[in-house]
Amino acid sequence: MIPAGPAAEHASIAGTFSEKVRGVAPDGWDVATPVAEWTARDVVRHLVEWFPGFLAGGSDIKLPIGPSVDEDPVAAWEHHAAAVQAVLDDPAAADTTFAHPHLPAMPLPQAIAQFYTNDVFMHTWDLARATGQDDRLDAGRCQSMFEGMEPMDEMLRQSGQYGARVPVPDDADAQAKLIGLIGRDPEWRP
Repeated sequence: MIPAGPAAEHASIAGTFSEKVRGVAPDGWDVATPVAEWTARDVVRHLVEWFPGFLAGGSDIKLPIGPSVDEDPVAAWEHHAAAVQAVLDDPAAADTTFAHPHLPAMPLPQAIAQFYTNDVFMHTWDLARATGQDDRLDAGRCQSMFEGMEPMDEMLRQSGQYGARVPVPDDADAQAKLIGLIGRDPEWRP
């Protein structure tokens, strides 16, 4: 079970992703993933590279630049995850408003949890599945994310951030439903 609250959630979810990052074999960074045209390295690159601009676009926060994903994906991820955790652990974060031009204003911790931590959670499956690691995700979080995202199915497709929904059996578990909803085949294998 993932602890509640944006800082604790991020610590847990980023910690699990860190385990998967450290579990990639040295020669495993260029393997294909369930995300078309992405390698394992690209999963890390995506998380490390999109979020700093998003964060800066809605706040005055600039994450420190870390190691290159091309040179050392493990160090790049760990540096990035620690920087995000430091933002969430800062007591001032609770009183900071995230005001991105494309979103309604919201508390900074909520924005990080909703847009970034959830992304880390979903991409944990991609990296684990691609690299032959345990890819089980927290069932309760899968269920709540599926229930929250499913009513927005059309908007998700229009965003360009998700592939076509992959049908799963009605009796599929919450993880398979979430993975299918975000455009991955839960049966995908390297």
